[in-house]
Amino acid sequence: MTKCKSDLSFVAAGVVGALALVSAEGALAAQTNAPKVPATSVTVETVAEGLENPWGLQFLPDGRMLVTERPGRLRIVSKDGQLSKPVSEVPKVYARGQGGLLDVRLSHNFADDGMLFLSYAEPRDGGKAATAVARARLELTDDGGRLSDVKVIFQQQPAYSTTRHFGSRIVIDKKGVLFITTGDRGQGEPAQNPDETVGKVIRINADGSIPDDNPKPEGWKPEIWSIGHRNIQGAVLDVETGQLWTVEHGARGGDELNHPEKGKNYGWPVITYGRDYSGAKIGIGTEKAGMEQPVYYWDPSIATSGLELYTGDLFPQWKGNFLVGGLAGAQLARLVMKDGQVVGQEILLKDEGLRIRDVRQGPDGAVYLLVDESDGAILRLSPESK
Repeated sequence: MTKCKSDLSFVAAGVVGALALVSAEGALAAQTNAPKVPATSVTVETVAEGLENPWGLQFLPDGRMLVTERPGRLRIVSKDGQLSKPVSEVPKVYARGQGGLLDVRLSHNFADDGMLFLSYAEPRDGGKAATAVARARLELTDDGGRLSDVKVIFQQQPAYSTTRHFGSRIVIDKKGVLFITTGDRGQGEPAQNPDETVGKVIRINADGSIPDDNPKPEGWKPEIWSIGHRNIQGAVLDVETGQLWTVEHGARGGDELNHPEKGKNYGWPVITYGRDYSGAKIGIGTEKAGMEQPVYYWDPSIATSGLELYTGDLFPQWKGNFLVGGLAGAQLARLVMKDGQVVGQEILLKDEGLRIRDVRQGPDGAVYLLVDESDGAILRLSPESK
């Protein structure tokens, strides 16, 4: 990796360079191609290997890790990288295409209740599938663990026969309320239909019930928080402000960073900065009244997946920055934020050629990455020692 001390003193001066468009009313429309910041010297270590298409990573209180494998396995990974036997009683998954076992998150009261949440592509009648979320109690054993009291608390409707765009991240707030991201299943238009949970951000209680303060506009299913999303595969909550942030796959040149807000429409597929893979135009353009602009978009796309807001001390210059995994882009992007806008970027691991599926800050302040390959791995990023 390049050796250089990070110096962000120039960033404020580079804000103008990060502003891509301004609407006719003079309001900020969107940002892209933020100016580069000096590179950070990092050490990359392999923590564990032999994982088949790992998708979601979650630290247990004792420092071990839970990792999902897309074919349908949940494993416990020791601090020294040893993989447990698959945890038993995991729900059956639709392991085709982009489907399978996806995200994993612990209850906000895990130390007391031992509960976790899994998102996955759920097989449905007629060979169809849709995103679902189940909660369960994790019982640890000497060689792994088992799930008990498994209950499905969310089922995306309707199901489709395609194998694309399941979402799907889970974020849990301080009160234990869940945000769940769903994909548009490659269908596009249903993301604008508030009577379907396709291409949406969902907000439910831990038992599957609907929070009283959900938006509930007329015609919306009560579990929907926001609409008009293509395929959100990264999500994180700013614990200080309570703001949800997401990254979603666009088409060509249309990956987005958003902060989905209550009752708002994020435009897909009516407005987008992306183009069809054939090069054809999608929708009506980049703006429409009543539809939200992304905070930032990538052109070219990097196939965003995995999002973390760094708050640790190991990389003090990264505090308050977003870390975004790239699949097709094979990178870890660091977005420097100021007043809710992206004012700088650093591209890490570009020379490694790795598909970064998930990004998590560890209890030690290091950054942990899932490499999504048939022989996948967990990587640890720490500052390069002098």
